Amino acid sequence: MSGGATLTRFLPDEAATLAWGGEWAKQLSAPLTVYLEGGLGAGKTTFTRGLLRGLGHTGTVKSPTYAIVESYALPQFALHHFDLYRFTSPEEWEDAGLDELFADNSVRLIEWPQQGGGFVPPADLTVSLSRDGSGRSCAVTAHTPQGRKILESWLN
Repeated sequence: MSGGATLTRFLPDEAATLAWGGEWAKQLSAPLTVYLEGGLGAGKTTFTRGLLRGLGHTGTVKSPTYAIVESYALPQFALHHFDLYRFTSPEEWEDAGLDELFADNSVRLIEWPQQGGGFVPPADLTVSLSRDGSGRSCAVTAHTPQGRKILESWLN
């Protein structure tokens, strides 16, 4: 599998999006940075909820739109779920001290990464969700050796 390898899947409903996230959870290892791309309501937080359920989290999973980041201390690693939608300038990344959450051995999911400009660390994987009829299309692209390892592990 070469750099930029992509896997696509049709997700017919919310339950399928949750299940897809749960399946991905089995392959994750830290450190890892994942960009979650898609418009409003595309299923980014639903995917994250499934991922966290797959990692054994039983508590509430909410969108970090207003908090900027929601963090989950899991037995395997910490998971930080960022939402940069409300950023009005990339410098807000630095002002919020978000780099500190990249110093640990964690998994970082970042919604609206383009809002953070050059401050946002590069992605190992990108999960792109888009509406497709009554369901969603999901494409997962690997950008680094760590991302390719996870993608290959999931395919096998």
